[in-house]
Amino acid sequence: MSATLTLTVLGTASPHPRPDRPCSGYLVRGPGAEVWVDAGPGSFAELQRHTDPARLSAVWISHTHADHSADLLSAFYALAYGGLTPPAPLPVYAPADCAQRLAGFLGRAGTGFLSGVLDFRPLSDGHTARHGGLALTARAVVHDVEAYGLRAEAGGRVLAYSGDSGPCAALTALAERADLFLCEADIDAHREGERVHLTPEDAGEAARAAAVRHLLVTHVGPTLTPAAATARAAAVFGGPTATARVGATTVV
Repeated sequence: MSATLTLTVLGTASPHPRPDRPCSGYLVRGPGAEVWVDAGPGSFAELQRHTDPARLSAVWISHTHADHSADLLSAFYALAYGGLTPPAPLPVYAPADCAQRLAGFLGRAGTGFLSGVLDFRPLSDGHTARHGGLALTARAVVHDVEAYGLRAEAGGRVLAYSGDSGPCAALTALAERADLFLCEADIDAHREGERVHLTPEDAGEAARAAAVRHLLVTHVGPTLTPAAATARAAAVFGGPTATARVGATTVV
């Protein structure tokens, strides 16, 4: 486990996985901790390139849309039946209905059968969890379902992650003076009356307003290319900006 705060990108695609590009998933490492952040389709396979899932300290899910949570099914099968069983049930920080959604997909009315492998713990605005030297704080953001951004802190360094969010003051507060801001730039333009995702310009403005040190653009949807989204975000932010790439690890 890392003695520093690091981010490994497992997937960035929206709204479905593509060849060599899983949906949203990230591995956040801090002193004594490894946390899988978002479980988009394909990200569990990519996770295994970087760590043994049985060694995870926790899973953290921003919201229950399938492109951020569906690989919890793969993880459950791997941990329960695939020989990757952790020494104790794995904490899963997620919106309150996440366990029921997983159980429903498996055709079960209750969620108790999950608890021997996955220990679901509901998120709320301001919720904080600590694993080793890593602190994870959730902040409610604007989306079309219950959704949270993440502020991860270790050793005086800060990683902020937007999850899926429309423009909102909470997002700027979440990212305030972060060393690295991992931010979605899903859409080319807002549809009238809808503010559930960010344009590249929105991502750049949030980074600028929060005075972050570096911006990392992710979750770029099919109406944009990652290169174009990153360039547009950088033009507004005015600071160091890069594209999140699957397999890349960044020291925060």
